[in-house]
Amino acid sequence: MLFQTGRSVRGSRFAAPLLAIVLAWPLAACDTVSSLNPFSKDEPYKPEIVPTVAAELLYNQGLALIESRDFEGASKKFSDLDRQYPFSSWSKRALIMQTYANYTSRNYDETISSGKRYLGLYPASEDAAYAAYMVANAYYNQIPDISRDQERSEKALVAMREVVERWPKSDYAADAKFKLQVIRDQLAGREMEVARYYLNKRNYTAAINRFRVVVANFQTTNQIEEALARLTEAYLALGIVNEAQTAAAVLGHNFPDGQWYKDTYKLLQSRGMEPRENTDSWISKAFKSVGLG
Repeated sequence: MLFQTGRSVRGSRFAAPLLAIVLAWPLAACDTVSSLNPFSKDEPYKPEIVPTVAAELLYNQGLALIESRDFEGASKKFSDLDRQYPFSSWSKRALIMQTYANYTSRNYDETISSGKRYLGLYPASEDAAYAAYMVANAYYNQIPDISRDQERSEKALVAMREVVERWPKSDYAADAKFKLQVIRDQLAGREMEVARYYLNKRNYTAAINRFRVVVANFQTTNQIEEALARLTEAYLALGIVNEAQTAAAVLGHNFPDGQWYKDTYKLLQSRGMEPRENTDSWISKAFKSVGLG
């Protein structure tokens, strides 16, 4: 029935070879699958077995790589240990050492990642303070100059503050306190740079807003004297005399021998004024809130 009468001789001639090919295909296919199937062969299938390396051996290999100053290799070795023996005591040791290896090789993003993971898993560990300190230093070592975005500086500030507040008696608290001050100086410097730009453009309101950030948040930095002096200048330019006098008075009270106060005092005198503090001013309140002024 497949080849009905009435079809052309040409159609019948090509149909038979086609049928032969179709009938032969399953055999060829079976032969191909058989050749690929390892279980159909005479020899039994033997899966490859990768020998397991003991956790202690992996850990010691990592330490040896650190000793030879191959910190990247050590980090990988500790990562392998952590992956093969997750949540074990060896994994805990490996994770803090991986963080150390990453930090020493200046791979700061990986330091932050592994350090934060350690803190997440073992927040009460005796090495938690060290992990937090390495994370903070990883941010700190990436602080850019004040002309650039200060996102890393802000993260370093938060991380260093955590070390000081959570582990005040640790071996790292003193250095973290010192670096906190450096970071605050950096952030204040950034605000001052922008504020000076607005002041030079005579956009006094925008300049005051930036100087205000320094006075409100960074009173203990090396930028505070100039910020108060510049506030006096900007407020005078806007005719806001009470605030100008208050900024000068607070400046003189806290830094009476500084050059910024001497220049500010002369500026007020040239306008027939003297420093006079208004205790209701935000400037006065800002300093009293932190025990200054």
